[in-house]
Amino acid sequence: MATKENNTSSNNSYKLIGYWISTSDYDYETMIDLYRSKRYHWALFMGHLSIEKLLKAYYVKVKRENPPFIHNLLRLAEKADLELDNEQKNILATLTTFNINTRYDDYKLSFYKTCTREFTKKWIEHIKDYRQWIKELLK
Repeated sequence: MATKENNTSSNNSYKLIGYWISTSDYDYETMIDLYRSKRYHWALFMGHLSIEKLLKAYYVKVKRENPPFIHNLLRLAEKADLELDNEQKNILATLTTFNINTRYDDYKLSFYKTCTREFTKKWIEHIKDYRQWIKELLK
């Protein structure tokens, strides 16, 4: 009987990290396109995904195993032993809400109304900064 191996070889880790980075880049570009088309709440959802995927790449780099199946960015960063200050923790916690607020009907309308052009632009700047920071950690 085959078992699921969580540990990855060095070559597989390299491929997996590349996968997470490339799909994060694609999601980032999708975020920008959605912002330009004024689909602000979906833009922030894609921004969340782009950060999640970079954190998963970092997790693979540090742990040499497949990342956990979670979407909570703060929890993912903690599992990857990423040291964060309180501001970073708060930003990751807020970015995580973009995943929940876009996907679940109970939150969608309220979040849609919150996502003005200005609000979205502010959070896209945070996403850009975090992408740059995490990509530096991946070098």
